[in-house]
Amino acid sequence: MKLLSLCRRSSTPVADLKKIALRVVDKAKKICVSKLVTDVVVAGGARDVFCKAVERHKASILVSGSHGYGVIKRAVLGSVSDYCAHRAH
Repeated sequence: MKLLSLCRRSSTPVADLKKIALRVVDKAKKICVSKLVTDVVVAGGARDVFCKAVERHKASILVSGSHGYGVIKRAVLGSVSDYCAHRAH
C-alpha cells in the first residue's frame, strides 16, 4: 500500500497521515460531486479496478497514462495499460 510505504519514510505518525489522506479524499469527492462525477474513490490494485470499472460502466474506451518506462522495465514490472488493453472487455 502506497500510504504505508510513505509512513515508513516520514516522521509524521501513521494516524496523522491517514487523517490527512481522508481529508484529501473528502475534498476530492466534493469537487467531483460538484462537477457531476461519480464513482470517485475505489480501493484496490489499479489493474483490477480499471478493468472492473470498464465492465461496470460498459465503457467503450479506457484512457490511461504512462510512467514512460522503457521496453525492458515495462516487460519486467508490467504495465497497467497493457494489462487493461488485453483483459478489459
